[in-house]
Amino acid sequence: MRMGVVGAGVAGAVLAWRVRQLSPQIRVDVYGGRPGAPDASGVSGGLVRGFESTRAATRLAVDSLTELRDDPVLLAAAGYQETGSVYLLSPGCDPTASLQVINESLPGSATVFPVDELRRRYPFRGLAADTIAVVERHAGHLSPERLRTVLLAESGAVVRAELVQRVDPAPSVRLAGGETVGYDVVVVAAGAWTPGLLAASGLPAEGLTTKQIQYSVHPARLPGLGSFVDDVTGLYGRPVDDGFLLGLPCDRWDVDPADVHPDADLVRQVTDQAGRRLDGWLAPPVRTVAATDCYHVTPGLRLRETVGGEALFTFTGGSGGAAKSVLAATRIAATDLLCDRFPLHSGESEGARVGSGHGPAAH
Repeated sequence: MRMGVVGAGVAGAVLAWRVRQLSPQIRVDVYGGRPGAPDASGVSGGLVRGFESTRAATRLAVDSLTELRDDPVLLAAAGYQETGSVYLLSPGCDPTASLQVINESLPGSATVFPVDELRRRYPFRGLAADTIAVVERHAGHLSPERLRTVLLAESGAVVRAELVQRVDPAPSVRLAGGETVGYDVVVVAAGAWTPGLLAASGLPAEGLTTKQIQYSVHPARLPGLGSFVDDVTGLYGRPVDDGFLLGLPCDRWDVDPADVHPDADLVRQVTDQAGRRLDGWLAPPVRTVAATDCYHVTPGLRLRETVGGEALFTFTGGSGGAAKSVLAATRIAATDLLCDRFPLHSGESEGARVGSGHGPAAH
């Protein structure tokens, strides 16, 4: 049995690891393109927490965070740092359902703070009187770059550096050198390159598009503040070794991932917004990072069938936040692929196939 995974970002790498973990007999080829080429996984800020604005998204994030914290091998692979998280809610957002999901798996981790407590504990200013926030103890950030590198090496997958020029619902991949390689299943997990690869293959993008993501690092310290998201202004950030990472959502859509450049206007907007929202002097940034990621009209990292492709899938659409859900999302995707596309191999238990246990040490 053979599976081809196009893309060696965190989604493709962890998916390959999951499939091989659940069914080591399957040969998995991972096409990584040009080694060292920049991608979203390589520059991601890696914010992880349990809270999301919907119950379904919260469940994926919580399941990922729980597995990560429960497995020392995964913790080391991801370089996880637990700094806590503050999520300032937009007006009218009711966090009740999401809080229930978090505290079922991580009891006592998440609390709602009113505005007075936020002002007392954190360096925020300009908060409206009705502002509330979800504050989590068990949250922080990880390195998607480190996670994908370690798990891809552990997976036993065959990593191929060739560029994939086209994919076919047959399913097969056509390489830039002209070779066509057939598989039982092909999964396109190429992130921001996915829409372009589908178009080059004569296939519709089906709700997928690209968007620039960008942040800057400022030489500042914000005592007491770990990872944060401000849904009122859009500002987000976390501490880094040489200061504080800060960003705002970018409005540049349909960006060519091979030709992305920092948006100077957005850099100024971040600096201005941070100056209004955060106590403490913020010097101009020491560096700015820009990349592209794949967005879907229904956000979420999940397996999606292509048109006419019963064995050709996409696995992308994390919309800038795949780091929070990648462990749970790959467990679901790998289980679906194995149950639907491959027979249960001799010697493989039903429990192993559906992914019982957590992390490499569990198998």
